[in-house]
Amino acid sequence: MSKKKDDQTFDMPSAEEVAQELGKATSIDDFYGKDGIFSRLFSKTIEQMLEAELSAELGYERYENAGRNSGNNRNGHYKRKMRTSGGDTEIKVPRDRNGDFQSALLQKNSNEIEQKILAMYAKGMSTRDIQEMLEELYGIDVSPETISAITDKVWPLVEEWQNRPLMNQYAIVYLDAIHIKLRREGKIVNVAVYNVLGVDLDGHKDILGHWIGDGGEGANFWLSVVTDLQTRGVDDIFIAAVDGLPGFSDAIHSVFPETQVQRCVIHQIRNSLKYVVWKDRKAFTADLKKVYKAATSEEAESNLVLLEEKWQDKYAAAIRSWQNNWEELSLHFDYPIEIRRLIYTTNAVEAYHRQLRKVTKNKGSFPTEQALRKLLYLANVNITKKWSAPLHNWPLILNQLAIRFEGRIKI
Repeated sequence: MSKKKDDQTFDMPSAEEVAQELGKATSIDDFYGKDGIFSRLFSKTIEQMLEAELSAELGYERYENAGRNSGNNRNGHYKRKMRTSGGDTEIKVPRDRNGDFQSALLQKNSNEIEQKILAMYAKGMSTRDIQEMLEELYGIDVSPETISAITDKVWPLVEEWQNRPLMNQYAIVYLDAIHIKLRREGKIVNVAVYNVLGVDLDGHKDILGHWIGDGGEGANFWLSVVTDLQTRGVDDIFIAAVDGLPGFSDAIHSVFPETQVQRCVIHQIRNSLKYVVWKDRKAFTADLKKVYKAATSEEAESNLVLLEEKWQDKYAAAIRSWQNNWEELSLHFDYPIEIRRLIYTTNAVEAYHRQLRKVTKNKGSFPTEQALRKLLYLANVNITKKWSAPLHNWPLILNQLAIRFEGRIKI
């Protein structure tokens, strides 16, 4: 029996051969074992397909002499393991004298393995875990150097993504940093990875880039981040949601002077509670909630005054932090509830950070900045492929933005 493949023929096991093999079986292992019937039939089929591929490349069939003067000929075989549903099996792969023969069949298998390696790397698996998984699934031994070489193939994509042109306008951007351990100059240090999540005028979310800092989070580095956004084509940002880092607003306004800045209320709550002893936190938080959960700015300011009158003597520093930052903490009161929900915290980018931590938590530290950037990029691809739909109620939100930013919005 023969089967066509790319206009070449190769011998498949005949019905008689299969029946003969089946007749020898006396136990389940004879069928499915490592050297069982199905393993041997699979090996023979693959070997015949490989011989047909080489015949097509050389221009003559095996055992023929017509191609002996073609400048290339067969040169024996080498053994290779393959993982099948019946277990590991060994096949003989034909070679040519010039070493030019590359089997499309085995190349396809190799490409699949590369994709598996990248997928496992993107999930945060260590090199050792990837090695063990490949051995378990495919019966192959892949060195750490090979795994690194395969993941290095994505590096041009990392750089292209980080430097790609951006939209000229964003309705909202969320700016926040995640801290990750990185080896630098022989020492393991905590570095800030600066991330910007943008919402464009179609209501779609996107991560605009990852920037790795020199150490802890700082306003000076954020200035370089927003400058990079401008360099890549961003002309205008309507609203920026940020944490409570000192100097953050100045860094944004130095590049985008018309951007309105909303300081994250959740960050502010955490920071102010540092000054409150444990036994008073429940009562203090209940009074504080009347401030940030108020329906209007006027109601919020009145409740802030009441908070001061009640707690000023014990927690002046906590009260003062709200008063000093009130302009940026209260911006969301100027907007309808649909926009208010989007901007009063940086939860959108913090949710992204939670997903990044899932893939970085298995790493004690990253050996190089490049290794960190590769993993962040691959993780980002997996996370953002689910961000296909615009934000809920976006047409309504866009109408409200169009009124608020009349003359600036470009639709």
